[in-house]
Amino acid sequence: MSASPALDSPRPHYLSRLRPLLPGLALCGAVALLAALLAQAQAVAWGRAWLDGLVLAILIGTALRSLRPLPAATAPGIAFSAKMLLEVAVMLLGASLSVTALLAAGPGLIGGIALVVAVSIVLAYLIGRGFGLPRKMAVLVACGNSICGNSAIAAVAPVIGAQARDVAAAIAFTAVLGVGVVLLLPLLVPLLGLDPLQYGVVAGLTVYAVPQVLAAAAPVGPIAVQVGTLVKLVRVLMLGPVVLGLSVLAARRDAGAAGKRPGIGKLVPWFILGFLGLAALRALGLIPDALLPPMAILAEALTLLAMAALGLGVDVRVVARAGGPVTATVVASLLLLLGASLGLVALLGLG
Repeated sequence: MSASPALDSPRPHYLSRLRPLLPGLALCGAVALLAALLAQAQAVAWGRAWLDGLVLAILIGTALRSLRPLPAATAPGIAFSAKMLLEVAVMLLGASLSVTALLAAGPGLIGGIALVVAVSIVLAYLIGRGFGLPRKMAVLVACGNSICGNSAIAAVAPVIGAQARDVAAAIAFTAVLGVGVVLLLPLLVPLLGLDPLQYGVVAGLTVYAVPQVLAAAAPVGPIAVQVGTLVKLVRVLMLGPVVLGLSVLAARRDAGAAGKRPGIGKLVPWFILGFLGLAALRALGLIPDALLPPMAILAEALTLLAMAALGLGVDVRVVARAGGPVTATVVASLLLLLGASLGLVALLGLG
C-alpha cells in the first residue's frame, strides 16, 4: 500500500514542469500551423511558396507580439521554444548535412570566413564609435552583427561588463533586423544572379542566427541551405576565440577585479557540439539511412516552432525606443558585412 505513492510520484513531478510550458507551446504551434497552411496555399495557388513557412512563422509571430501584449502565461513556453527547441533542431540538422561539402570548398573558404568575421568586428566597432555609441555598446553590436546575433551578445555581455539596457537594445535591434535580413536577402538571387552555392555563402555570412539561415536559404533550394548552414557553423565557432580574446582584454583592463572565465559550454554550445557529432556520424556512415528522413522532418517541424517563437519575441515598437545611433550602426555594419560576403564569393571564384 505504501509503495504506490512512491511509484506514482514522478508523474506529477514531470507534469508540474511541463504544465507551465503548455500555453506558450500551444501558441507557437498555432502560429507554426498557420504558417505551414499559408505556405501550402501559396504552392497550390501559384505553383510555389513565395514566402516560405519559416519566414511566415516569423512574420505572424512578430505581428501578434507587436499588435497586442501576449498573455503572461505564454512566456515560458515561448522562451522554451525559442531556445531549447531551436537548439535541438539545429543539432538534428547535422545529420542531414555532408561535411565533405565544406571540405571540398577548401581552406580558402574557411580562412575567408574567419577573416570576414574578424574584419567585420573591428570595422563595426569603429562605425559604432563614430556614431557616438559607448565603447561597450559598440562591442555588443559589432559582435552580434558579425558572429551570431543574440547569442554573441549574450556571451560577450558578461565578459565586458555591459549594462542591461545596452544588452536589451542590442538584442532588440538584432532581432528586428534579423527578420528583415531573412525576408530581403533572397532578393539578391535575381538582382545579382547568384547561384545556390554563392547565395548559401552570402546567407551564412550575413544572417544572424543559425536557424534563420534556414529561413533565408530555403526559398533558394537545398544546396543553399546546406552551404549556408555550414558556412554559418564556421562563423558561429568564431564566438569562442572572440569571447576568449575579449576576456583577456577585459582582465588586463580591470586587473584589480577577479573575473570569471567562460566555460566550454559558453564558448561552444552543446547543440553545436551535437551538430558536429551528427555530421561526423553521417560522414562515417554510422547513421542508418532509414533514420535520416524522420530526423529531417523532426528538425523541420522544430525549426518552424522555433521561428514562431522567435517572431513572438520581437516587438517592433522597441526599435523606436532604442535610438538612432544604434539603428545607424547596425544597418551600416550589416551592409558592410554583406559587401564583404559578396567580395569573398568573387575572390574565391565560387559558383
